[in-house]
Amino acid sequence: MSVLDLSAQLRARSVGSKELVSACLANIEKSNAKLNAFITVCADAALEAATRADQEIGKGDQRGPLHGIPFAVKDQFWTRGIRTTNGSRLFSDFVPNTDATVVARMLNAGAILVGKLNMMELGFGPTLDPPYGVPRNPWDLTRTPGGSSSGSASAVAADLVPVTLGADAGGSIRLPAALCGVVGMKASRGHVSRYGLMGFGGWFDCAGPLGRTASDCAIVLGAIAGFDANDPQSSVAAVPDYLAACSESAHGMRIGVVREFLETDQLQQGARNAFESALAALKELGASIQTVSIPNIDLASTAQTIIAEPEAAAWYREQLIERPGDIDVLPRCRLFAASLIPASFRPRAVRFVQRLQQQVDETLESVDVLVSPTTTGAAPPITATRIRSKEEAWRTVFGGRNLCTSPFSLTGHPAISIPCGFTSEQLPVGLQIVGKAFREDTLFRVAASYQRVTEWHRVSPQTITRLQNA
Repeated sequence: MSVLDLSAQLRARSVGSKELVSACLANIEKSNAKLNAFITVCADAALEAATRADQEIGKGDQRGPLHGIPFAVKDQFWTRGIRTTNGSRLFSDFVPNTDATVVARMLNAGAILVGKLNMMELGFGPTLDPPYGVPRNPWDLTRTPGGSSSGSASAVAADLVPVTLGADAGGSIRLPAALCGVVGMKASRGHVSRYGLMGFGGWFDCAGPLGRTASDCAIVLGAIAGFDANDPQSSVAAVPDYLAACSESAHGMRIGVVREFLETDQLQQGARNAFESALAALKELGASIQTVSIPNIDLASTAQTIIAEPEAAAWYREQLIERPGDIDVLPRCRLFAASLIPASFRPRAVRFVQRLQQQVDETLESVDVLVSPTTTGAAPPITATRIRSKEEAWRTVFGGRNLCTSPFSLTGHPAISIPCGFTSEQLPVGLQIVGKAFREDTLFRVAASYQRVTEWHRVSPQTITRLQNA
């Protein structure tokens, strides 16, 4: 059920928050041993908070649609009194004394925190030997849920919680959302506070929601977005009514298809077919479709590597020197390699980003949104082999999967991934929608319109039934 449906039932007292939390905890108990979506489960505290929520709602004091709704957060966000590992042994004993701003705002909205979610180590995967268990895709346990917000996507797909929070520096919300068949939103740069987010990308880090529907993510983004004095880089831009935008039609919208993403040989046929079907559905809704070109957009991942990864290597320099064995071999090698990138590369990469941002802005003057596949294909198998060549390293670390997501992390434009179909292997893929800065409402308008005429977001992994019966 969507957050709106659950909220209506809570208001009508046909279900209680404690009942919802108990159901989530039961599902986690049944499935998490095989999914490894959660690192920490806060059962007692969640049940206590749910009891208070029931009392408040019973008195007619429902704060909003999130009041009494269970949620979970990527273990990259500070949670007061609850350990926050950042997916790493380096922080296995770290217990913050305050909440990240986004967590505090969810709690203030009345949402119930049930736990902390697994992730690629330091948000800097892939991880060969994850310290808190290998996250698995609920559609196929032999495949990855994507990353780095792995558990944030798989927990929603597996119906362990209705909504989650993830973080995205190059696709870390959108990629797992697509690979797990859920919705994931990266807002405009600065629209959501980064205070209490243990990121690595600095300039690029962005917190955001994952849920089953566009309206679920709209509700959560409305709660967490907005200026925060604790994050001086947060924006003072207004936070509109994103839920209201979800009721609007996509009729008359001008949609631009980025040619370069379709011309790459990395795009697999299953993702291409699903994308073309999504375009047909949008056209049936009354949107106009046109092809646009953004030259050299395929170089975005390289530019981001040059800018963000040396920053990450500098941030973790002390740990790399003093505790290298406590960092998984893949992120460790990646951080060491990043420390060797010449400083002279950065100004060139920054100039590229400035030009790319200008190109995207200019393109969005002629269309309302840009669309592309979110990923180049479905979830790949989980591998446990060490990297033995430069070519294998490239496929493992990049592999083309962030081809369509990295550019908009670089430019800071908002982007959302929604389910748009399945491959021949019955694995989900996603449609990415990108818009003008601080026009998330436009993205929700298109995404919700699409979901009203499709059923992809209503399908749950049949794997879960087998999990619960195993």
